[in-house]
Amino acid sequence: MSEIRIAAEPRNEFGKGAARRARRAGLVPGVVYGHGHAPVHLNLPGHDLMMALKTPNALLVVPIDGKDEFVLPKAVQREAIKRSIEHVDLLLVKRGEKVTVEIPVHTEGELAPGGNLVEHVLNALPIEAEATHLPESVTVSIEGLEAGASITAGDIALPKGVALAVEADAVVLQIIGAQTAPVEEEAEEAAAEETTEA
Repeated sequence: MSEIRIAAEPRNEFGKGAARRARRAGLVPGVVYGHGHAPVHLNLPGHDLMMALKTPNALLVVPIDGKDEFVLPKAVQREAIKRSIEHVDLLLVKRGEKVTVEIPVHTEGELAPGGNLVEHVLNALPIEAEATHLPESVTVSIEGLEAGASITAGDIALPKGVALAVEADAVVLQIIGAQTAPVEEEAEEAAAEETTEA
């Protein structure tokens, strides 16, 4: 994963008024913590941060006390309607340090014929890897799978240096059968039941 440099600046004003002023100026308030370091309050350029966070577990480089530091986004607060970033919590990490994160699971291939569906039991796969070498995602083949089949965490091939942070037998994906009863039939059955009860 490549590093994304963000030109953050120290934040000296606090409270809702200061946060609103920062957002009007196109900045996002944030806090950096970790490694026993006192929390560092920053304002980050909103557009640059939004683009960086399109990459899952983006490794950011921000200036702290005149020195470039690696940080990972840990919590992102978004505005409910516009989905703009309101605040971000960043975790300070070091090169070579192992961290636990969740990565998206993508699928490839076609299921066996029959209108079956893929259900994501886990929305993301918990893994442990070096902070500066986090995979963006993993891809799993569902080619030819039929209803009742499942893929566990242990079935997923991980890049070198990446370990599972969940039980190997945890189900990640499962294939569920297509609904066989048409909606009309279900409605007729329900109406018949009501008539019987009456």
